[in-house]
Amino acid sequence: MLQGEPSPEELEAAQAANEAEALDALAVAQGELAALQTKNAELADQYLRAQADVQNARRRADEEVSKARKFAVEAFAESLLPVTDSLEAGLAVKDATPEQIREGAEATLRQLKSALERNKVIEVAPAPGTKFDPHQHQAISMVPADQEPNTVVSVLQKGYTINDRVLRPALVTVSAPK
Repeated sequence: MLQGEPSPEELEAAQAANEAEALDALAVAQGELAALQTKNAELADQYLRAQADVQNARRRADEEVSKARKFAVEAFAESLLPVTDSLEAGLAVKDATPEQIREGAEATLRQLKSALERNKVIEVAPAPGTKFDPHQHQAISMVPADQEPNTVVSVLQKGYTINDRVLRPALVTVSAPK
């Protein structure tokens, strides 16, 4: 044997040490693999639960939208019932005077307007001289007038909005350009 060359015992010991290191590294890698597999299973379970939660939330939201559509008119209809009662009561009176009929009709109209306002149905009746607004008014005709052009001269039919959205535009006549 040459000096500086490892002996067979030294080579065998080095090889055994390398094998021991490789086995330790393998054991560490297998431990890490097992930990990662466990973490992967946990994440897969969390993903499935999250998907189920999303589907349940979507189903509940769809049910709520369906109920909202189905019963959206319920509160409005309920607010109109007193108006119906008043009209029926007025018609039940057989020998009412014209003054009594007029008073009853005015009271019923007040009830109806109140019910509409409670349900966000707001009257659009522009005053004469108001600037014409094509978003809320519909011009039926243009008439010569002493007012500025494109201003409301008269209202032929009131309009209505519901929650700031035009339900029916006010029918108006507007002043013609001079």
